[in-house]
Amino acid sequence: MHGLLHDIALSILAAWLCGVIAYLTRQPLILAYLIGGFLVGPAGFKFVESRESIHAIGELGLIFLLFMIGLEIDLKKIARAGKVILVSAAFQIAVGSLLGVGFFLLIGMPIGGGRWDALYLGIAAALSSTVIIVKMLYEKQELDTLPGRITLGILVLQDLFVILFLAIQPSLHDLRLGVGLISAGRVAVLLAAALLISRYVLPWLFHRIARLPELVLVGAIAWCFFVSELATRLGLSREMGALVAGVALSTFPYALDVVAKVTSLRDFFVTLFFVAVGMALPIPDADMMKLALILAAFTVVSRVVTTFIPLYLMKQGLRASLLPAINLAQLSEFSLVLMQLGIQDKQISAQTVNAISFAFVVLAVTSTFAMMHSDTIARASVAGLKRLGLRDLDHGHAEEAGEGGHGSRIMILGFYRTASSLLAEFERQKVPVTDIAVVDFNPRVFHALKERGIKVQYGDIANAEVLRHAGLEKAEIVVSSVPDALLVGTSNERLARLVRAINPHAKIIATADVIGNVQALYAAGADHVIVSRFAEASAMLDAIRAAEDGLLEERRSELDTQLEGRKEILP
Repeated sequence: MHGLLHDIALSILAAWLCGVIAYLTRQPLILAYLIGGFLVGPAGFKFVESRESIHAIGELGLIFLLFMIGLEIDLKKIARAGKVILVSAAFQIAVGSLLGVGFFLLIGMPIGGGRWDALYLGIAAALSSTVIIVKMLYEKQELDTLPGRITLGILVLQDLFVILFLAIQPSLHDLRLGVGLISAGRVAVLLAAALLISRYVLPWLFHRIARLPELVLVGAIAWCFFVSELATRLGLSREMGALVAGVALSTFPYALDVVAKVTSLRDFFVTLFFVAVGMALPIPDADMMKLALILAAFTVVSRVVTTFIPLYLMKQGLRASLLPAINLAQLSEFSLVLMQLGIQDKQISAQTVNAISFAFVVLAVTSTFAMMHSDTIARASVAGLKRLGLRDLDHGHAEEAGEGGHGSRIMILGFYRTASSLLAEFERQKVPVTDIAVVDFNPRVFHALKERGIKVQYGDIANAEVLRHAGLEKAEIVVSSVPDALLVGTSNERLARLVRAINPHAKIIATADVIGNVQALYAAGADHVIVSRFAEASAMLDAIRAAEDGLLEERRSELDTQLEGRKEILP
């Protein structure tokens, strides 16, 4: 026990030091944890050499990592997911896995006869990293964009697919229909028991301990290990039980509170898992690096093929079809999880596990860089795809939009929530919308505005040629309501300069996130600048005064009246 605590201490220290360096150099923390584990492990400086310690650290981190992943799988959101997400996710997972298995069979990886390397590699190559993607989309404030929502939807369904694979994974050595049905039955029993308890017992218990945060935290951990042990009694793995425990807990009323409490421990256990993976890495040889690079290249190519094609065929446009493919072009933490399970059950070789780990490192670095510059990559790719003859959503509408745009008195550049509310306000107050034109590259916005009979030009508002096609030269009022934090490839200041260059006489209304940007916008040519926080602060002050005067009910009635019958494109 003393040796295990010593090894854990060294692991955390190495992870922290490498993590600081990674943060300063803007590299993924997961990469730092893997390198930290490698440095202190048997292939590095040999500070930790005990295989038992490495296995214990890895299993502990793995169980809690799967529990946290399960907590973040929102079954209700999946049920409400639109056709675009469901179809594209199903295509990406199914076709990606089949392509992967076929490809690795062709290059000589075994499948059957006790060895399942091609199957594991094919499935691993079809999965993407939740940790890397969510972190990057959050930093870029793109979680709530259309490509961001598509990306996250595919990630969630990938996690569900892993649950299905984990159901049959223990019986791969004896893969028969009867054995598979028995395994599926055991998973169904485990899932049903966990869901029933989380539905009828846990809410009652957590309601009584909700005021004691430490008991909520301990209760969540106890639930994780209870279901893990229940899984072993059913002949399943502890890891499967931890995942089911998280999924079951995500459905009950106190899930958000539990996630908030458990998050404090999540990073510790996630660190342990990836450090353990790093400690298990040997010094790479030529064959291992060759397989790792082949796997990395195949993952990128297959992700583009399996993500771009279904989205493009469902008329999401070139840009919105490319960005999710760029976002998803890396290997998942789950790929490492599956490899650890495969090596434990002697279903794959150590070389396969090591190749996956090195490919994960390579793609963690390259995909982080690609996501940081995804807009630039997408712009260049869209131009190239158009030259190859692929049609975007603006095909066949350019002349129509241009002609319509010349008669549009008001032009809205970029369509997000403020513009959606502005349009709804026009409609509520019976103001004709025939004099309004919109320029945006969100395919959902494009189709919805077309259905409402509103003039819309699909395209990039930072592109002068797109704005001329839309008829900007004849517009009298130009509105830019999207804040700089959400604009891609431009800013309100650059837009103001661009609009003023194309149309010297238009009245430009722009948006400022920061008070210091107001004068810069006026200098760039804006005629009026809206600082949205001023309006919000004024509304809050009015609400405070209404509360003091006992008039909040009247204010609520006014809001209810505004909401009644309101049909916004972006609610």
